[in-house]
Amino acid sequence: MKTKYTFISALFIAIIGLSSCAELPQAEVDAANAAIEQAKAAGADVYVADQFQALNDSMAVAMTNLEEQKSKFFKNYSKTVEKLNAVTEMAGQVTANTNEAIESLKAEIEFAITEVQNLVVEGRNLISEAPRGKEGATALVAIKAELDVIESAVNESNAMYQNGELKPTMEKLSAAREKASAINTELTEVISKYKTASNRK
Repeated sequence: MKTKYTFISALFIAIIGLSSCAELPQAEVDAANAAIEQAKAAGADVYVADQFQALNDSMAVAMTNLEEQKSKFFKNYSKTVEKLNAVTEMAGQVTANTNEAIESLKAEIEFAITEVQNLVVEGRNLISEAPRGKEGATALVAIKAELDVIESAVNESNAMYQNGELKPTMEKLSAAREKASAINTELTEVISKYKTASNRK
């Protein structure tokens, strides 16, 4: 009876030892954190902000699960490991998506620079066709000054682009493109009205 009791006690102690001393998945935690940092270094928090937030949320869930298991007498980190591995994999995808977003934005910026430069050239050509006259001449001087400002904005945008300030560059170019387009539309309408009026004479 004593031998049986001793055996059961020893077995029970062994089970408790194995269960209560389950190894903390520190390697998986470190790998997930490193992958998240890599995504942030790539610019995920700027260029794919929603995905980066989802990544951090997933890590928070994994760490909550980890803390829950740590507080238990019988610990089981298998689910925690699954979650942490999923975070690491997700972080890799977020990094790849960040790089793709950056390349796409670079292409968009390069196209916008050329587009705005062409709009400025078009605007200057339209000025040469626009009707003069007392009021017209004054207005054209003001429009030319606006085109000069837009041209300067393009040059500044190009410098920002070279410095890697991609989002601010695109914002500046978008504003310049909108202004240049509005000027050209206005000039085109004025020229069209002038030509129509001249043909009626």
